[in-house]
Amino acid sequence: MSKPSPIHAHAIDDIRFIRETMERAGAFTAVPGWGGVLMGVSAAVTALVSGPPDNSIRWVSVWLVDAAVAAAIALVAMTRKARQSGALLSGKPALRFALAFAPPLAAGMVLTPVFAAMGLGARLPGCWLLLYGTAVVTGGAFSVRIVPSMGLCFMALGTCAFAAPAPTGHWFMAAGFGGLHVAFGVLIARRYGG
Repeated sequence: MSKPSPIHAHAIDDIRFIRETMERAGAFTAVPGWGGVLMGVSAAVTALVSGPPDNSIRWVSVWLVDAAVAAAIALVAMTRKARQSGALLSGKPALRFALAFAPPLAAGMVLTPVFAAMGLGARLPGCWLLLYGTAVVTGGAFSVRIVPSMGLCFMALGTCAFAAPAPTGHWFMAAGFGGLHVAFGVLIARRYGG
């Protein structure tokens, strides 16, 4: 008859398993990696189409169309990733992510027409990058570690866009919404799946 092993012999492994399970249950893991890459490609093309920022309705409209395209890509990619991983987009982690992500985007929706009406449309790249970065940081607090880091990069780029000459804004948009989405999208896809 074998002697039972003491309870502390497996306690460390059990605690590690419980902690990892709790972290996965509390984190929104459906942030789309490959979807982020597609969003980045779309933004890079949009930067070329839009040209330097000006105070025209055309310039703002081109970027708002790309924002709608990016949102559609993100929703489809998140839905696919959630389905593949068995995560729920209606669960508490997704709700917490959305509630933290939405307010900075809502602020951007309010500030966009204000900037345009005041003749500051050429400064929208800094505003959009900074507020999107803030959304990613705050939403990312309920996601995997790399997401808030991506948001901080967007915030830094937005700050630089405000400091740079206004005609270079489309290059900051390309670097942020294009380059950062592609780079972090690849990292997220490789490390966290899809």
